[in-house]
Amino acid sequence: MTNSSLQERKIKAIARGQGNVYSVYVERAKNAELWDVEGKRYIDFGTGIAVCNTGHSHPKVVAAVKAQLDNFSHSCVMVNPYESAVELAEKLTEIAPGPSDKKAIFVTTGAEAVENCIKIARAHTGRRGVIAFNGGFHGRTNLTMALTGKVSPYKHQFGPFTGDIFHAPYPMSYHDVSVKESLKAIHNLFKVDIAPCDVAAIIVEPVQGEGGFYAAPTEFLQALRGLCDEHGIVLIADEIQTGFGRTGKMFSFDHAGVEPDLITMAKGIAGGFPIAAVVGKSEIMDAPLPGGLGGTYGGSPVGCVAALAVLDVIKEEKLVERAAQIGATFNEHLTALQSKYPQLIGEVRNQGAMIAIELVVDGDCEQPNNALTQAIIAKAAEYGLILLACGFYGNVIRFLPALTISDEIISEGLGKFEQLFNDAAKS
Repeated sequence: MTNSSLQERKIKAIARGQGNVYSVYVERAKNAELWDVEGKRYIDFGTGIAVCNTGHSHPKVVAAVKAQLDNFSHSCVMVNPYESAVELAEKLTEIAPGPSDKKAIFVTTGAEAVENCIKIARAHTGRRGVIAFNGGFHGRTNLTMALTGKVSPYKHQFGPFTGDIFHAPYPMSYHDVSVKESLKAIHNLFKVDIAPCDVAAIIVEPVQGEGGFYAAPTEFLQALRGLCDEHGIVLIADEIQTGFGRTGKMFSFDHAGVEPDLITMAKGIAGGFPIAAVVGKSEIMDAPLPGGLGGTYGGSPVGCVAALAVLDVIKEEKLVERAAQIGATFNEHLTALQSKYPQLIGEVRNQGAMIAIELVVDGDCEQPNNALTQAIIAKAAEYGLILLACGFYGNVIRFLPALTISDEIISEGLGKFEQLFNDAAKS
């Protein structure tokens, strides 16, 4: 069996819309490394898009899942609940940002979590409108596509979309979009498109994921909190990619000291097992009537025990603190690389272990270097690396290493990346 033969079978059997970055077929993975069906080893700087924060196949997660499977795999939490779901809800409400009394619900995917946030906000406020941000990514369902602030590849061909969705610029100093400009645009929406008394929610990623790893300034998140309080709008934190220690805090909103009303959680929640959640202020969470929220697989018992194990690992292995260390190490190495290639690497940025470099032409932030970005991604596997791109213009390389990665593997991986970058820059 080879990667190429499996890719041929995949092309014939799976629709092209569900593409794959690499024609590398995984046979096994451990912590920050994976091996393909041909036996080649790779250092994984993507972790399944920030899913395996505790590394691939962490022994505690594996043990918890195996034990659960010996008992039962499914009963539906809305039919016959189980203690693990209750315990997980208790723990998630404890660690969520802010002091307010909170409740949780469980779903299966991040997009479902976002959709349920909008449902809850509309039920609580009796309002229709939602404000999101340019460059934001919130999912691939119809409603979440409408919220997503990037057309290609997420929205192209798929309209019409849900109405009453509005977008404002997201602040990013590197591209001269100020906090003042973003807030002014929201106030302009209130004048031109929708009155604030008709807005149910504002949804924001504290660090944009697909948008390019731009972190929202603290003053911006604080201003959004004040704006929502002033007008009775629900503030939704999309922490799907930023959560569970990734940014050097349990959640990115913790950096700003801001308490959102509702929080989406997925990706890093369960070490690779499909479960997602919405956690929010109790009085808002209880707005929908019984039966209005849920799903057949939401709160899977396997996912619940995996998530409980992940929370234990994060605490026991001090992975929140480790994320900050990892980010500092990457930043140091990538900044050194930037000094070597100042005309190509426009900016190095990170919040904890959510790390990115933005590639440009002639040092100009207005000239995204898509060609170099794609060349690096295309050749990464040859150098034994798994890397991901992102960005509004597709010119950002993002690094999402496992928070359990060793210093030795980081050093090896960054060495491979520097060689890859050197070779790609010359070609």
